[in-house]
Amino acid sequence: MPQRVLEEDARARRYGRALVALTRDISTQQSLESGLARICEVAAETLGVERVNVWRLDPDRHVLRCIHSYDQRNGGVHNPPGYDETLDVREYRRWLDDVRLIDAEDVQQHEALTASREALGDYFERHGVASLLDAPVRGDGELLGVVGHEQVGRQRAWSVADRAFAASIADCVVILAEICRRRAAERRLRYLELHDPQTNLPNRDHLLEVVHSALRTADRAVTVIHLQVEIDEGDRVAGLAAVASALRDGIGAEATLARVRDDAFALVPHRSLRGVAALDLAGRCMELAEQAGTPSGLRAWAGIAFSHDLAEPSADRLLRNAELAVQRVRSMGGLERCEVFDAGRHRGLLKRMRTERALREAHERGNLHVHYQPVVDLAAGRIRGAEALLRWHDGAVWRPACEFIDVAESSGLIVPLGRWVLVEACTAAAAWQGVEGEPPPQLSVNVSARQVAQPGLVPDVAAALEASGLAPGRLWLELTETALLPDTPIAIDALGRLRALGVHMVLDDFGTGHSSFARLKHLPIDGLKIDRDFVADLPDDPLDMAIVCSVVAVADKAGLVVVAEGVETPRQADALLECGVVKAQGYHYGRAMPEADLRGMFARPG
Repeated sequence: MPQRVLEEDARARRYGRALVALTRDISTQQSLESGLARICEVAAETLGVERVNVWRLDPDRHVLRCIHSYDQRNGGVHNPPGYDETLDVREYRRWLDDVRLIDAEDVQQHEALTASREALGDYFERHGVASLLDAPVRGDGELLGVVGHEQVGRQRAWSVADRAFAASIADCVVILAEICRRRAAERRLRYLELHDPQTNLPNRDHLLEVVHSALRTADRAVTVIHLQVEIDEGDRVAGLAAVASALRDGIGAEATLARVRDDAFALVPHRSLRGVAALDLAGRCMELAEQAGTPSGLRAWAGIAFSHDLAEPSADRLLRNAELAVQRVRSMGGLERCEVFDAGRHRGLLKRMRTERALREAHERGNLHVHYQPVVDLAAGRIRGAEALLRWHDGAVWRPACEFIDVAESSGLIVPLGRWVLVEACTAAAAWQGVEGEPPPQLSVNVSARQVAQPGLVPDVAAALEASGLAPGRLWLELTETALLPDTPIAIDALGRLRALGVHMVLDDFGTGHSSFARLKHLPIDGLKIDRDFVADLPDDPLDMAIVCSVVAVADKAGLVVVAEGVETPRQADALLECGVVKAQGYHYGRAMPEADLRGMFARPG
């Protein structure tokens, strides 16, 4: 076999071994830059050329930009000064689009290169390029760039093995780019798995990993602070982003911060905190959150859990305990807004959390319904309206509001539920027809103190009235004394705007709180409701008779309508009528019922 053939065969085998090793090598590279450096270095040394450059094509400008350059002279130099130059290859590109390789023994004579002489000629002269192998880099059928293998000084005739090797180097660049793209996608996917897209904070899964890692350090006690915020629905997105930013800037250097629920954040201090130090940090978090706030205001609560309180600490249990502490402090109401988890109290909290979760699911699945209890004119014996009452069918029985309303209040779920009840009830009441020649039936709807404190209440009422067509004067909102004695500008403004709408307001459960006759004249109400406790023993309890008669007398002087609830017997009804009570409701007249059952009762004679 001729010597030339043997040499070519040996060269081809050497090139093959180099490509196998290079392919294996680039699969371990951590970045595109390091991978390109390795490819250029191997290509130059194996092929025996002075320079190897990788160029990226800008298809819109028909420009090649050098993204990596290697010159193996002087010990080998990566990316020498000025390497990132650009070349206008408008004419040259047409050749690159159609070939596997451009091999030029003489760069001054090759047809493809002379077509772009003005751009390429100056480049060849500056760098002393005499011969080259340009291997187009393609991905998904599109030209992405070029790998240029450049012989400097003397010309070189390229063999078949040389050309095949150069073309394969371009394939290695494609492989590297795909590996880097997949790794970037995996990193992005991993980031998304462990981060909240709305705030860019770590999410619950990420925080669980942090806590789990911290717990493995035997000499470290781990603290978790759960921060619950309450933001009006209209300001929710901006408000959460503002809180996240404030917390990140304020305590990001001291703790790992995460968004663990829609309306909750949690943090794990980098150092062990106990007692007052943990309380101080929780207080700072609440302050930062509330200062970030929104135009309509924001409230925050904090719960703290310590790993040393657990016999067998786990990341999930620690996070849940901190959340349970928040649930407890919120359920208690009052001025306290921070709670440390106490294992002795958590069972009741767990029950409340399960109820809250089930209640949310019931609302989403349409298992909540509005029932109506008739309100009767005592003198005429006719139904004059009805009170809307929320009922929950849990799949087995109807559950009255008294079994879940406290949970709805403490969790904040009462706000969306109250909005839904308003719309449902107003829509139903708009179709009620009473006795001809008499006022149309009225609708009573309960409104909680938490709803009054939300800036969305008045728009919600106005929207419900407009959508249903119900006259504002037919709507009576029943509010507790807590709701009627507001301590925030939002609540004060809400009560004034509700009166301006033309709806009526009633003081609910009169006599059960701090209610007094002296306060009645200061409350923005049109009526009051006597609590069932004063009705239950009528007419046999003379003290209850005296109280009811006194309330009616004062209410008459103040121009207030009096309604009694909890009427279960004719004797109670007669006693109330004797005291001058105008309206009443209770089992004596009818339990809460579906709207379809109520509608036919309005036209019945007394």
